[in-house]
Amino acid sequence: MKNKLKKIFITGGAGFIGSHVTEAFFKNFTKSKIIILDKLTYAGNKSFISSILKSKRVRFIKSDINDTKKYTNFLNNCDLAINIAAESHVDNSFISPLNFTKTNSLGAHAFFLECIKKKVKKILHVSSDEVYGEKVTGTCFENQLVNPTNPYSASKAAAEILINSYKYTYKKEIIIVRANNIYGIRQYPEKLISTSIVNLIHNKPIPIHGNGKNIRYYLSAEDFANALILLVKKRDKGTFNVGSNFFEQNINIAKHICKIFKKNPKKFIKFTKDRLYNDKRYSVSSKKIKKLGWRPKRNLIKDLPMIIEWYKRNHKIFKKI
Repeated sequence: MKNKLKKIFITGGAGFIGSHVTEAFFKNFTKSKIIILDKLTYAGNKSFISSILKSKRVRFIKSDINDTKKYTNFLNNCDLAINIAAESHVDNSFISPLNFTKTNSLGAHAFFLECIKKKVKKILHVSSDEVYGEKVTGTCFENQLVNPTNPYSASKAAAEILINSYKYTYKKEIIIVRANNIYGIRQYPEKLISTSIVNLIHNKPIPIHGNGKNIRYYLSAEDFANALILLVKKRDKGTFNVGSNFFEQNINIAKHICKIFKKNPKKFIKFTKDRLYNDKRYSVSSKKIKKLGWRPKRNLIKDLPMIIEWYKRNHKIFKKI
């Protein structure tokens, strides 16, 4: 079953991360039928997966993950279900926390119940390194207790707890993945990198929370997708951190993007009021997945010029949304 997946179901498959994962599974499992579910909110766009939607192997369903009646029959005879659908912007989670609970917690739960009802063989849930909470020093391992510090990470932690409970009652093959901040093309301009790039394209300043000294680790969407493929092929269950060794303060990321645009950071970086609570640092150990042979291959600094060029060509997509 590990290498003969006849049918794969992916939620959130037209979003930033989801589109990269969907493309990767389409290319690596060439005989698999792929069902893509996406609500097409502001962060999702069918154009992100236009190259594979033409294939007879692919079917797209526009639906909220909570509206199970629209997609439950598509889970019949499914070998693998991957849940990526999520509200992910932490700032928004302070403004509309219940929306995050509805999608990230209730939606994930509803989806997994349908997977169980339809006897899906393997389930993979995409979580976040933020479930561990702030880690000023040291590194988080998979057996560490979760300690979320904002509505977004709390909603993701709640989903994990609900999903993991089924491994006892139904003995399901469940994989949970906790990743670093993921970067790449197609990300809606609300996160640091995408906002910085699009603002500079429009000759607007980059907004930086607080003093900008918060540290984040960055993992490419391509490396993340490859990690999921490896786990599906090699493991049946378990929780895995997926992270890179590259980290930087927010302010330095903004300065580097300014440098590529040849903009003066003193003029184009604007410090704004900090979040209600802004974790200083996250850090996860990826030793467990590295033992299976995975390594991040890409580097943010080297990839930034390519990402910037993509936004220069495609930033109007987000204006339309």
